[in-house]
Amino acid sequence: MSLTTCNVHFSQQSDKIVYLSRPLYRQLNLTGNRSIHLKLGNEVITAAVKQLRRAGNHLYLSAGVRNSIRVPKSGNVYLLSNGENELQLGPLVGILTDTIHPAESYPFGSRSGFIKQIIRTGDRKAYMFGFTPSDINWQQETVNGYFLNGQGNWYRKIVPLPDVVYNRLPNRKAEISPYISSVRERFVKKQIPIFNWSFLNKADVYKLLDNDPEGLAHLPESVSNPTPAKMKEMLDQHQFIYYKPGGGSLGIGIYRLTYHPKRGYFVRYRKGSQNVLARYSSFQSMMKMLQSRHGSRLSQYVAQQGIRLIEIDRCQLDFRFHMHKNGSNQWIAAGIGAKKAGRGSVTTHVKSGGSLMTPEQALSRTFGSEAGAVLEKAKQVAVKLSEAIERNYPHRLGELGLDIGIDKSGSVWMFEANAKPGRSIFKHPSLRSEGKASISYIFDHCLYLSRFKGGTSL
Repeated sequence: MSLTTCNVHFSQQSDKIVYLSRPLYRQLNLTGNRSIHLKLGNEVITAAVKQLRRAGNHLYLSAGVRNSIRVPKSGNVYLLSNGENELQLGPLVGILTDTIHPAESYPFGSRSGFIKQIIRTGDRKAYMFGFTPSDINWQQETVNGYFLNGQGNWYRKIVPLPDVVYNRLPNRKAEISPYISSVRERFVKKQIPIFNWSFLNKADVYKLLDNDPEGLAHLPESVSNPTPAKMKEMLDQHQFIYYKPGGGSLGIGIYRLTYHPKRGYFVRYRKGSQNVLARYSSFQSMMKMLQSRHGSRLSQYVAQQGIRLIEIDRCQLDFRFHMHKNGSNQWIAAGIGAKKAGRGSVTTHVKSGGSLMTPEQALSRTFGSEAGAVLEKAKQVAVKLSEAIERNYPHRLGELGLDIGIDKSGSVWMFEANAKPGRSIFKHPSLRSEGKASISYIFDHCLYLSRFKGGTSL
């Protein structure tokens, strides 16, 4: 197999002829061939092949060819040769998402800008498009995708099923519907790689790593749907625990429960826009309050051992590690944000009064000259945890958001893992370059999964 890049041109002829510039023809070892198999996505046609006297790597497609395999646009793209007279244009990469209240300039709502960034990263290398589940025609095996033109405007084009799918469906509830489950399964059945299968529930991550010693070494004790007796036992042992909804996000519904033998039980939580601290004289009265607020929904809660994390100004810190699989299928920390809790807040979320810092800023204030070594250790642990989650997860992963804590001795702990992490850390001025790198890793991993790797320049 060989990979190169070429400039695709459209001609108006109706016949099925592919014209190749002489350098490209020779590079692909097509000497003596009169026909080739040309592939895009899951579609393949046989076409006559002829040489053109032109310098550089150029490929001309007649109208008959491009309409048969639905080539979406002209311009630079990768060209993969398998050595058996088969040439593949692409890769054809689909970004699966959904939207509420679409508009012409924002077909995917608030996610349109992010999807634009990914498509632009793959410009002049691949055919990138966004789509929703309703854009798929399974009978014809096509997708009515959203592409970007040179001016950055959206246009629609029907193309074959893609070579790889990056799943960014944004809604937990919709994602577990039978319809969405069948969409993912159909891609798998057609041997089309789809990565970031679904959101991860907090309890799911702990179950995944339950028999993985390398992962368990960095997990605080965590119990799904704990009985009151178990919660009291954990409070007696750890002095404080976090009590959080298994499928929650943004810190909503989280409680920090603390036990002081001489002073009773204390509960910190967020109510509206306020941080609340309440004291209870008995464990029973505290549990009664929790049950009155949530009722049967407490069965979806998780109790997690509290860890004495490093602090700045008496406010605790934790870290978001945005992990990606790269073009070599290896995990890498693309970006790291340090989150400082707001005064009196149970979480480090910005909406609860938290603030964002770079890891270097945070660790230099807590570990001084040892900051670099502590950060390097945390990166190594984050890679090991990502590998542990991946080897125990039944579907393909390409991206993870790890919520990591570092205690005062420098030990590294993981509290949560998200398969579709938010990108708020990249809003920090010092992390914008990491945000761009993160998008590049997404594209590089799509190249890996579609077997379009390496390549040479025009």
